[in-house]
Amino acid sequence: MALMGRMMTDPLLISSLLKHAERHSGDTEIVSKRVEGDLHRSTWREVALRSRQAAQAFARLGCAPGDRVGTLAWNGHRHLEIYYGASGSGLVCHTINPRLFPEQIVWIANDAQDRVLCFDATFLPLVEKVAPLMKTVQHYVLMTSRAHMPAASAIPNLLCFDDLLAAESGDYHWPQLDENTASSICYTSGTTGNPKGAVYSHRSTVLHAYAAALPDAMDCSARDVILPVVPMFHVNAWGLPYSAAIVGCKLVMPGPHLDGKSLFELFEGEKVSFSAGVPTVWLGLLNYVKANNLKFSTFKRTVIGGSACPPAMMKSLQQDYGIEAIHAWGMTEMSPLGTLSKLTTRQLSLPAEQQQRLLEKQGRAIYGVDMAIIDDDGRSLPWDGQSSGNLVVRGHWVISKYFNHEDSPLVSVDGEPGWFPTGDVATIDADGFMQITDRSKDVIKSGGEWISSIDLENIAMAHPAVNEAAVIAARHPKWDERPLLVVVKKPDAQLTREELLAFYEGRIAKWQIPDDVVFVPEIPHTATGKVQKLKLRDQFVGHKLPTA
Repeated sequence: MALMGRMMTDPLLISSLLKHAERHSGDTEIVSKRVEGDLHRSTWREVALRSRQAAQAFARLGCAPGDRVGTLAWNGHRHLEIYYGASGSGLVCHTINPRLFPEQIVWIANDAQDRVLCFDATFLPLVEKVAPLMKTVQHYVLMTSRAHMPAASAIPNLLCFDDLLAAESGDYHWPQLDENTASSICYTSGTTGNPKGAVYSHRSTVLHAYAAALPDAMDCSARDVILPVVPMFHVNAWGLPYSAAIVGCKLVMPGPHLDGKSLFELFEGEKVSFSAGVPTVWLGLLNYVKANNLKFSTFKRTVIGGSACPPAMMKSLQQDYGIEAIHAWGMTEMSPLGTLSKLTTRQLSLPAEQQQRLLEKQGRAIYGVDMAIIDDDGRSLPWDGQSSGNLVVRGHWVISKYFNHEDSPLVSVDGEPGWFPTGDVATIDADGFMQITDRSKDVIKSGGEWISSIDLENIAMAHPAVNEAAVIAARHPKWDERPLLVVVKKPDAQLTREELLAFYEGRIAKWQIPDDVVFVPEIPHTATGKVQKLKLRDQFVGHKLPTA
């Protein structure tokens, strides 16, 4: 018989993160730029108290273990209190993306069977519109104080969040749950078909928060001031509300104030050292600081994910502003972190240009995630940095099934089952650095050869007159598909099709250069900030290439 360890087996629970932050970092600040317009200051101790009050309030509303508490809210202390108050008490925190179409929001709330819906005042008109269509929601809670409650609302019996908490004592003990109990649900953005729910457990969330805080991941510490620009309504703000509790650092939340000016003032005013967000947010912030000839005094590093970060943006952050830009990759189904791009000791001795090329990749898997690239028959491909294949993953915080779906999406690798297909096409080099070359549905197949749309977009983004770029496949009678470059120019910039195509020469193989350029006023994005290539393909479905 095997000898068993003689160690304690306390379950990994989200409530334990908050208890730790309250006990060891109770006075550390939580700062929120609220919807009401003020700058609210709290502490981990106060958040812990109000989270316990929230747990009591949800119970008073009749919520039972396993019930879903929906949110339509920005990053702020009240949202944080619901994160911990709902999950910690055995309820399931269901963050809904308010940027989705109203029909999708209704579908998601009904699919999750939300019992309570908590929302910021920004979304009152939206909720008033969709409330009659939400079949299971019994209580609507406006996340504000009594002073900011509307005089009248189309929602009967609209509740005030601060009033609900004020009616409770906070004398509450977090229950001991099975660590595999569901803690939260986040739905995919639903670019094809209806969104699907990823159900996270307490165990998966705590392990993800641990791994995210590691030095070779987000490198979080008590000395940091973290401002998550990535929204709490999207994959738990990449786990930062939990990692911040683990290390006990100051947390700054921007609410709905995500324009370049507001973010810069908050970064400087609160001495932010670390942030995380999608490239489109950093584009707005960089444009603002450049236009006003500003510099950051404390901002030292950022994690950029959600979509591939253009190398030109990474170089600008690093060279112009001294900010370490950490490329990351993950997805909703992975809680979301999978890889981050940090150099090893050996790589630090490489020439600067080689280091930069590595940092532009999506990086190495963090502990807790395993990955492979496979061909269409499920056979693994070599990690040589050249072989391109379908990226699959498995790990402690990767889903095995979607909510309300009994069929498993998992596939086999070399006959071994249990791998999640990401839908990305990638290469992995001998050091384990993974690089996304495309989404499987976005790759351009020209005459039997694959062309990476991401490579073409990165080159375009390096042109000083280009603000944003996307590449899609256009039909070609001879080559089947050829690249079409869609570009948004910078304000007042002068740029022609011929000049931009000439910019590609010497930077990529001649046969991969786009066949045409279209200039547009804006490029459509998904609710999570990714380029909506499906819309672009629909928009330019009949585009006639000059080479056709």
